[in-house]
Amino acid sequence: MKVILLEDVNKIGKKGDIKEVKEGYAHNFLFAKKLAVPATKQNLDAIEKEKDLKKEEEKRKKEEAQEIGKSLTDKEFEFGVKAGDKGRLFGSITTKEIAQEIEKQYGIKLDKRKLTIDEPIKALGVYNVTAKLHPEVSFDFKIKVTELE
Repeated sequence: MKVILLEDVNKIGKKGDIKEVKEGYAHNFLFAKKLAVPATKQNLDAIEKEKDLKKEEEKRKKEEAQEIGKSLTDKEFEFGVKAGDKGRLFGSITTKEIAQEIEKQYGIKLDKRKLTIDEPIKALGVYNVTAKLHPEVSFDFKIKVTELE
């Protein structure tokens, strides 16, 4: 019997897969636990429509990430912080503070978990930050750390 999986099922397949299973297994386990539905024409059409919607949504998210990336790559963000002897900071600048500063300066909201820093920012200078906004879209921008006066 052909079924369409509604959830990932261990040793059978992933969500959306069409699999051939024994009729008893389908009725007594998969259908009873709402893990699958019969592979009828109507159900196949519904699954295809859902896949198309997911592709469109993924494409929209990728384009949105590219727009954000283009708007940030040419900009340099400036951080004014207190520093001690020889330009050493009291503490360090984290990805959370970088995300907050970007939102404050440009109104663009970034998730701190999507930002990576090559090295800890513990001194004055210019640093490179990478933002991975989408699995296929990442961009680099610079932040300049200056001393408050």
